[in-house]
Amino acid sequence: MTAPVSPAETLRTALAGLLDGLPPKVAAQAVDRLIANYRGTTPTDAPILRDRADVAAYAAYRMPATFEAVRSALAAFADVAPEWTPGSHVDVGGGTGAATWAVHATWPGERPVTVLDWAEPALVLGRELASASPQLRSAEWRRSRIGAELALPDADLVTVSYVLGELTEAGRGAVVDAAVAAARAVVIIEPGTPDGYARVIAARDRLIGAGFSVAAPCPHSGACPIVPGEDWCHFSARVSRSSLHRQVKGGSLAYEDEKFSYVAATRFPVAPVAGRVVRRPQIRKGQVLLDLCEVGGGLGRSTVTKRHGFLYKEARDAAWGDGWPPEPR
Repeated sequence: MTAPVSPAETLRTALAGLLDGLPPKVAAQAVDRLIANYRGTTPTDAPILRDRADVAAYAAYRMPATFEAVRSALAAFADVAPEWTPGSHVDVGGGTGAATWAVHATWPGERPVTVLDWAEPALVLGRELASASPQLRSAEWRRSRIGAELALPDADLVTVSYVLGELTEAGRGAVVDAAVAAARAVVIIEPGTPDGYARVIAARDRLIGAGFSVAAPCPHSGACPIVPGEDWCHFSARVSRSSLHRQVKGGSLAYEDEKFSYVAATRFPVAPVAGRVVRRPQIRKGQVLLDLCEVGGGLGRSTVTKRHGFLYKEARDAAWGDGWPPEPR
């Protein structure tokens, strides 16, 4: 029996097919311009993706990494809400649909999906990519200005990934407020930079102020214990790179690590983890050091040694971003 093809593999194949034939020079020039835009600090009120070449380059340059970052955030959310599955999904600023694919990878099955973006070329290519998946073919791809006048249809889940950095401060608040008004659960993902983290924290505060509870990554809905300017909360997702992806991005490694910050919050009760591993575990002889954000609202370090038995074995396998402690088997 042939094993089912994963959404990640389906997406990778669809990307390769759509981008086949794009002149490397055109792709490289578009990627250079996109990097300059995404690394800039000035919000834009116009679509960054202007035409088909831009969108194709964006898909090769960013879509695999965005998919893995969003999937990692959604996996942490799903772990603390194991009985919940979104019956509908709205992807705000979804572009070519990376978050839509990540939701499908986390909760398989068909559901009403609406992808909103102001760049029509991105929506067109996103629709083409989605046609490769029977569960995503019925998704609605709708042009919409993302900002102060945003109105969203009601949905179980609203995702806002890699969008807030393109908006003014007022626009960010309006997008979060629109998500609050429409959704039972909201997941916001930004780049894992100090600025991206600051945007996530501002959105987190707004969600809590509207009555939502934090499901992940935080073990609590209190104030973040990290001192602004001294550190920032972020995580890492491993991204497999196709030969096409390596060609466009100018690298030789078969993988890269995408850093991201995120918050998942809900209107319904969940049981957050008791602690979250917020740095790469340090494995030493006979012990593992885990830096944790803890349910009491503080940061702490747990030293797990061989005498802890089961916990020591689990700690050696623990990853940055995991909940801690694990459930006994």
